[in-house]
Amino acid sequence: MSESSYVATSPVDPAVINCRIRALWASGELTVEGREEYGRLLVAWEEAVRGEQELAA
Repeated sequence: MSESSYVATSPVDPAVINCRIRALWASGELTVEGREEYGRLLVAWEEAVRGEQELAA
């Protein structure tokens, strides 16, 4: 199984993504690559939160 299909089908804890976001910002100003990663992490975090809300409903 490829990593992308594993990530797409596996529930992700928003807290884990939040920790990655905080670690990214810990160094201060983001580089271009850091901003791109930040954008991807925000999308992943939103999807993870939405998934938790659907499970709770």
